[in-house]
Amino acid sequence: METIKSSRIIDTAKCEVTDFRSMFERLEQKVILGGLSNSTLLNYGRCIAKISLHFKCIPTQLDEEQINGYLQYLLTGQKTSRSYFKHTVYGLRFLFRIYDLEDRIIKLPSLKRENKLPVVLSPKECKQLFAAGRILKHRILLCLVYSAGLRSKEVRNLKLADIDFDRLMIHIRQTKYNKDRYVPLSPLMVGGLRKYMAAYHPKEYLFNGKSIGSPLSARGVQWTMKQTLKRIQINKQATIHSLRHSYATHLLEFGMDVDTLSKLLGHAHLTTTLIYLHVARLKGSDRFSPFDRIYPQKND
Repeated sequence: METIKSSRIIDTAKCEVTDFRSMFERLEQKVILGGLSNSTLLNYGRCIAKISLHFKCIPTQLDEEQINGYLQYLLTGQKTSRSYFKHTVYGLRFLFRIYDLEDRIIKLPSLKRENKLPVVLSPKECKQLFAAGRILKHRILLCLVYSAGLRSKEVRNLKLADIDFDRLMIHIRQTKYNKDRYVPLSPLMVGGLRKYMAAYHPKEYLFNGKSIGSPLSARGVQWTMKQTLKRIQINKQATIHSLRHSYATHLLEFGMDVDTLSKLLGHAHLTTTLIYLHVARLKGSDRFSPFDRIYPQKND
């Protein structure tokens, strides 16, 4: 759905804003040659299209005051998400580099990284969640996301051919960083997947959307998680991505090394994986509360 909306906004700008079409073609070429993903192109393109439609000209024709005024408008008037604001700033930076406008890049606001720790469900909470799914499709979807540590987009794009029951592997294709990877298929998932396939008869994609030959939408995955969470007593602000966070944290707690985990998660940099060390309760850790020492538990 978001992809369709982005494409429509870009097409509108091509028709209504002078020079936008040629500018977008140049942007598309640089994104492809730079090895960036199609989602990056759509995110940058959508944001650049919106600022172009707002001023009725392409951003390279705007001055510093106009750009800063628009960014302020996004933060205060529109109250856009941090993600959209980030894509707007990064998209403009990328565009200005293409046109050798390095002086314009410096004047854009810097974005501070959010130091939020991920929301992680306990093993007990995960089991409650998986049991709470009302229909088989929902239970299998949530179990598969957790058991393989998948992103929402990855589970939605899984095709039947990507599930290797003989080798117990799942082929994840063209992920966030345009890289393929394999992750283990839990033997415990095999029976459930076969039962699901026999009941739902998926065609091309493992989890079909409303129309034939289309994958399940991002909204459909989010809805499944949200509705299932309502049936159990979990007060954490959990999302579908929390299952991937839980997968990573639990594997560390069960003894997996960080380097192996980073490869399974498909992270481009090991530093991204290290955040889970802050939430995992590792064996041999010297972290404890002083409350436990001043009030030691007595053995019955």
